[in-house]
Amino acid sequence: MKKLTTTLATSVLVMVPFAATAEDSSDPIVIPIHNWSSQIVMSNVVGQIFEEMGANVEYVTTDSQAVYESVRLGDVTLEMEVWEGAFGASFRAAMEKGGIVDVGDHNAVTREDWWYPMWTKDACPGLPSWEALNDCAQLFATAETGDKGRYLDGPVDWLKHGKERVEALGMDFEVINAGSAAALWAEIGAAEADKRPVVVFNWTPNFAEAVWPGEFVEFPTWVDGCDKDPSVGPNPNALYDCGNPADGYLKKAAWEGMEAKWPAAYATLEKISFTNPQIAEMARLVDIDELEPEEAAAEWLAANEDVWKAWVN
Repeated sequence: MKKLTTTLATSVLVMVPFAATAEDSSDPIVIPIHNWSSQIVMSNVVGQIFEEMGANVEYVTTDSQAVYESVRLGDVTLEMEVWEGAFGASFRAAMEKGGIVDVGDHNAVTREDWWYPMWTKDACPGLPSWEALNDCAQLFATAETGDKGRYLDGPVDWLKHGKERVEALGMDFEVINAGSAAALWAEIGAAEADKRPVVVFNWTPNFAEAVWPGEFVEFPTWVDGCDKDPSVGPNPNALYDCGNPADGYLKKAAWEGMEAKWPAAYATLEKISFTNPQIAEMARLVDIDELEPEEAAAEWLAANEDVWKAWVN
């Protein structure tokens, strides 16, 4: 069934050719791939659109923080998912050096923070308050963490600063880093069977919100500077003593030379803007339907021609 779906999607794309302008370089547009599903599928969606326009595309696996330096230097051409909470600092640092441009926001609004499925609230009814979570810390204790609660954070390279937050707010938790996004979903799935209380790093948009209803933990409200100035936030001696932005941006970024080298592709990139449901659907095709990323991209394009054709035309 997977093969049939992919063939059908691909045939639809082949029937709608687009020619790149004469000014576009034949050099490959280099698109980075990271370690979460929506970014991988979205990158393949955009790559396949560029290929339909006549461009050459190359995908490279790239660290999700170091990628902004790679874009700035022109080693990769663009980045499709600049999450404010996770990558805003790296993106801003690259912007200050020059060589990278902000190509605009997606329509999607993001949030990234500590999260729990709703059955956890049954065991700790004071949630979503972080103080209530801390009072319930023993509910989350494991053999690995002793008498402290276990919080499963994102992979180390996502730089979510869970350990710093625990220290800054004096929380009775130990932070364990997941090896991948899949490990986060496995943690929730394993806890679901017996409704074991669990708190993990999560974000929106992704497919998980449709599978496991839940809530984000409410930490002290994000204030600009909380990650740079100890005086900002409730602890005057520590950074990261507040939550992540509750309505964060999701941006696109590109090497500053892209517009001159691939003007048609750049013009399309400026128009591209995905919504929360569209991004969640991309992740679902991989994480639930178990399609390969390139298959998921082809299927998404076949089902959303009215969306992406407008960007190309």
